[in-house]
Amino acid sequence: MTDARPPFPPFDLASATQKVQAAEDAWNSRDPHRVSLAYTEDSVWRNRSQFLHGRAEIVEFLTAKWERELDYVLRKSLWAFTDDHIAVRFQYEWHDAESNWFRSYGNELWEFDENGLMRRREASINDVPISESDRRYFAARTPEEHGREIPLQ
Repeated sequence: MTDARPPFPPFDLASATQKVQAAEDAWNSRDPHRVSLAYTEDSVWRNRSQFLHGRAEIVEFLTAKWERELDYVLRKSLWAFTDDHIAVRFQYEWHDAESNWFRSYGNELWEFDENGLMRRREASINDVPISESDRRYFAARTPEEHGREIPLQ
């Protein structure tokens, strides 16, 4: 098993929470290659209205995303889990090249294989314009902040 990403299903509360924090940490790295390693080679995604297949498309998508969404900072929160599925809610803040700030709200549904790799990701996301003074996320969470709930609005 060379391609594995613990914790492995079946998930319990502790392992599902660990999986969510690991995903948040990876995405906050803004490293498309690092993020892609959490997914199966043939992973399928729906991200808003886009459909992706496989790690190469994931890397291409994330590279373009983080060229467009500047100073991206993400928070994820566990919503629910079963043996091999996890649901999360998330928020992230970013700005465009014209310094317009946004907070993006969303939900993701994740399905994992036996090696702990995500084989399916479905994301629904809405972007809300905010002023720079309304920002609340400035950097990745510190270990002391792990597990803190994110607000609804």
